[in-house]
Amino acid sequence: MQVGEPSRTAMAVARARAHHQIADEPRVFTDPLAVRIVGEAAIGASEFERGIDQDLARRRRLFIAARSRFADDVVAAAVARGTNQVVVLGAGLDTSAYRNTHENVRFFEVDHPDTQQWKRRRLAEAEIAVPPSLTFAPIDFEESTLAAGLAAAGLDRSSDALFVWLGVVMYLTRASIDDTLRYIAGHGAAAEVVFDYLYPPSSAPHDVAADDRQARADRVAAVGEPWLSFFTAEEIRDALLSFGFTRIEDRTATELLSAYGVGAAARPANSVPHLVHAGTV
Repeated sequence: MQVGEPSRTAMAVARARAHHQIADEPRVFTDPLAVRIVGEAAIGASEFERGIDQDLARRRRLFIAARSRFADDVVAAAVARGTNQVVVLGAGLDTSAYRNTHENVRFFEVDHPDTQQWKRRRLAEAEIAVPPSLTFAPIDFEESTLAAGLAAAGLDRSSDALFVWLGVVMYLTRASIDDTLRYIAGHGAAAEVVFDYLYPPSSAPHDVAADDRQARADRVAAVGEPWLSFFTAEEIRDALLSFGFTRIEDRTATELLSAYGVGAAARPANSVPHLVHAGTV
């Protein structure tokens, strides 16, 4: 992202979630706030989808919706087990904290200060109230750390926590990813994390859309938000185990959408995006 500006990829993801509410069948993910927080005038193809095949754009939109649905499902299951802290890393225009109906569950939104200020303006313009259960944790990682930012925000390291980390890993260096996973695994109580990642271009199985994916990589790089890190499923599993995670579930985009009833004709034709749910107990 550019200094002093919100993340443009965060806006693109928010547009995709909003567009899904009105354009796709079956609807994988229902979010009554998605259109409001983006604004109806902003719904539609993002700058990263101009000139690409619209069927491919729809497949991407479905995956973004599915990973949000999966995260919501994981949050609901964790809350039912007694978890009362949810940390959304790289929150962008995510609305889960504003849809939370459990007063005893605290949400923490972590993002760059510029993106967070932009979001708060959008919330005010859309007349979406900030619930008392939400704490903003603005962190500029060039000046602070995740540990320091969440400590200042009041995260209780002695109480169970779930970390939601969607659409972020590919934009970070391996060192930053390792630091974040190490911090989550080192939580003083039970910890879970949901995140997605991309396969390396050279080893992605059945990557029939390689040219389209490279075009998207070029677009995000052009706005200063390049993809920096890629993993195989084996590399992710080895890393998670080394940090202390003991329960690991890894799904491809195809598997995830199939589980939510999306027919084969609308599912991605490759296994490049993966979604992971891991826990320390």
